[in-house]
Amino acid sequence: MVFPSKKNVLRWQALEILGITRGMDLHLTPRKFKARTTFFGPAPFDIDLPVTQTQALVFNSPHSGRYYPERLLRLSRLDAIDLRRSEDFYVDLLFEDAATAGAPLLKATYPRVYIDLNREPYELDPTMFYDRLPPYAKSDSDRVYSGYGSIPRVVAYDMDIYKSKLRFTKEQSRIENIHKPYHRALRDLLAKTRSMFGWAALIDCHSMPSSRSMSMLSLGRYIKAEEKDGNPNPDFVLGDRYGHSCGPELSDLIEETLTRQGYSVLRNNPYAGGYCTKHYGKPADNIHAIQIEINRSLYMDEVNLEPKVPAFERLTADMSDLVGELTGLNLGQARPLAAE
Repeated sequence: MVFPSKKNVLRWQALEILGITRGMDLHLTPRKFKARTTFFGPAPFDIDLPVTQTQALVFNSPHSGRYYPERLLRLSRLDAIDLRRSEDFYVDLLFEDAATAGAPLLKATYPRVYIDLNREPYELDPTMFYDRLPPYAKSDSDRVYSGYGSIPRVVAYDMDIYKSKLRFTKEQSRIENIHKPYHRALRDLLAKTRSMFGWAALIDCHSMPSSRSMSMLSLGRYIKAEEKDGNPNPDFVLGDRYGHSCGPELSDLIEETLTRQGYSVLRNNPYAGGYCTKHYGKPADNIHAIQIEINRSLYMDEVNLEPKVPAFERLTADMSDLVGELTGLNLGQARPLAAE
């Protein structure tokens, strides 16, 4: 099922939930480029491409996929609503004006709970599987220990996803047919952009829970009972790997623009940038990367998972203005990394 515009996301909540339970495609924006698929199911990504790329920017929304395969629903112990707790709700729609401004927007089809595109491809928890993982699997990261590998074990609020263990030989297709093609597309976009302009900047777009305690849980960190309802998150968190993934001009411009719009902003706390930011952000090679986390309470009801219509439209307009501000940036000169 394909809805034609972002406005429909504000009107089709019942149909959306119905669509998820039937494994339907819930992308809500027109498709300018659709990847080919080599396995049963929708293509792993869509790209909104400008008619002519005029900006050295690449926007990326790896966690906003809304296609929940029927097989996932059968394997999971959670209902459709709880499965969505880790989804970056409608973030791709908040930045859908990127193509109009002259920059591509890469959008995931599948949800984070099925395959996390902001992880290394084989960052896997061996306790999830009956069979043995390949020797090159990375199973010793904090994210894996916490259940947030490339094939996650838990969703937000630390809820286990699956009824029983999985067979890796069956689930490996998520990596080979979704994760790897997605990142090939992202690499190609960045390489083409740098070739065209001499530099490229990846804007990695995400959303976060409204409270710091829920953010800690989503990162797999233990939270004391007395802390669970306190410590609200700011409106935005910018992750630039503590100055290592992009030139300071990029972080400064985004923070200044958001602050001028009236939002509260922090850097690198509690999110310093994930795999995409760390892997692609190489300022010395003229590829910059920054992660933007948006507080979900700004535009949606976190309990019912429904957008707040006026707030959603206002935030979308502000993100369009942010994109416009970024179009005046020039990061073409290589620069040293931030000091350790």
